[in-house]
Amino acid sequence: MGFNVNYVNTTSLNLSKADAERTFDTITNTILDALKGDDTVKIAGFGTYKVAKRKARVGRNPRTGEQIQIGASQKVKFLPAKALKEIFNK
Repeated sequence: MGFNVNYVNTTSLNLSKADAERTFDTITNTILDALKGDDTVKIAGFGTYKVAKRKARVGRNPRTGEQIQIGASQKVKFLPAKALKEIFNK
């Protein structure tokens, strides 16, 4: 998966950049595996990840007005925790 380790202060964690990257990949893969299993992932003070399912429905092409069939789909929703919201909404 990978991420920019330049944003992580690896020295305060006593981790090399490679170790920080492996740790991040392990965490994200664990979250993804849980979501694939239709589980909800709660991280205290940060937020909740869950899979939202959308039913198939009839939509409309905005150019032509023609009705179109929109298939069922899934997406990942993130609900920020109260503490996280408060940081950005002071």
